Amino acid sequence: MDVEEIRKRIDRIDHEIIRGLNQRMELALRLKRLKRCVCEPERESRVFENVRRHSRGVTRPGFSESLYSAIIDESRRIQRQDLKLIGFQGEHGAYSEAASRAWEPSLVPIPYGEFSDVFDEVMTGQLDLGIVPVENSLEGPVTQVNDLLAGTDVKIIGEITMPIHHCLLALPHVTCGDLKVVYSHPQALAQCREFIARHRLEARSYYDTAGAARMLSDERRESACVIADSLCAELYHLKVVSENIEDHASNATRFVVLSQQGSADEGTKCSVIFSLSHKAGMLFSILKIFSDAGINLTRIESRPVRTNPGSCAFFLDFEGCDRDERVVEALEKLRAAVENLKLLGCYRGKIP
Repeated sequence: MDVEEIRKRIDRIDHEIIRGLNQRMELALRLKRLKRCVCEPERESRVFENVRRHSRGVTRPGFSESLYSAIIDESRRIQRQDLKLIGFQGEHGAYSEAASRAWEPSLVPIPYGEFSDVFDEVMTGQLDLGIVPVENSLEGPVTQVNDLLAGTDVKIIGEITMPIHHCLLALPHVTCGDLKVVYSHPQALAQCREFIARHRLEARSYYDTAGAARMLSDERRESACVIADSLCAELYHLKVVSENIEDHASNATRFVVLSQQGSADEGTKCSVIFSLSHKAGMLFSILKIFSDAGINLTRIESRPVRTNPGSCAFFLDFEGCDRDERVVEALEKLRAAVENLKLLGCYRGKIP
């Protein structure tokens, strides 16, 4: 190895150290919800014992112990703060994380592997809030999220619609001619079909856009590239090969903010879920309730009910507040006409 190669390896190790420290602090914030006090001398003694035992080679035990003393002090400091946690699906750099920061910058975004993990942690109180995508302007609803909304008791307390601009990312030293395979979330791949076909790339699904970027950074696949946000290039030491590769410039995703409890503020939009019996004209009669009340519908979707084959759940969003008399009356009529009506929430949107 020459000097430059050694320095590149050092840079990658430094990057991993900082990333690991961030992950450790995130876990410390989650741990705060499960223990009685910030300071636990017995646990800290075990940490120092492990540090001394694993300090080998050129790393002196005394140096490692002083380093971890500073890490534990920082962990205590952040645990003492009244920080609010918001969970998102994916790795750091995901579009959901960007949406959480746009919705409320003071929140601490915590990554989770699955959408169901976000819902579960909100319901158990391990997270103050969650944020998930519900629909995309090009590819339509995010079906897994809609199924979870139908099957859990979380509440929607806010929404934000984010413009989505995809980038093609690759390892820094790779040329465009080397690229054969592109990894990303299925939605992102679908939103960039024309670009992928034009450049004759083989599309392979991955659980998350940012997760694909992290995988490429870790595994160093020279013939591979990923579709993700430009922030991922900085986070995972990749280069931006091409920007704005989505098929349509108007590409946008709507995200909703989840809570264990409904919003105490007066909202401007409501979301409901309900089921209908199999009778002619039933859906028309439901829509007529809102038409007669002069209430504007902004979304209507249907999803099969997995626990009851042949049945459908309808997702309905409409403008108004659940404290307004005409909305209250419309909901009463709706409750009398449908099965399993659930008010997901009345909330306000935010423009980034």
